[in-house]
Amino acid sequence: MKNEIILTIGWVVAIQGALGAGGQLFGDGPWGLLHRWWDLPTTGYLVILLVGAVLAASGESAKKRARR
Repeated sequence: MKNEIILTIGWVVAIQGALGAGGQLFGDGPWGLLHRWWDLPTTGYLVILLVGAVLAASGESAKKRARR
């Protein structure tokens, strides 16, 4: 159960980071929800994307270990 929560949080965080960075790079401003609360630079969104990807990978590997 805990692994699925970490996995879900990781995906949500990674998607928000990707939306923010993508909006700043390819649009007229960041997309997603984070820009409504914080004014982050593109590198900040990329760090959020990386943190989310690490959380998702950690949750996925823990889920696979629990199946064994």
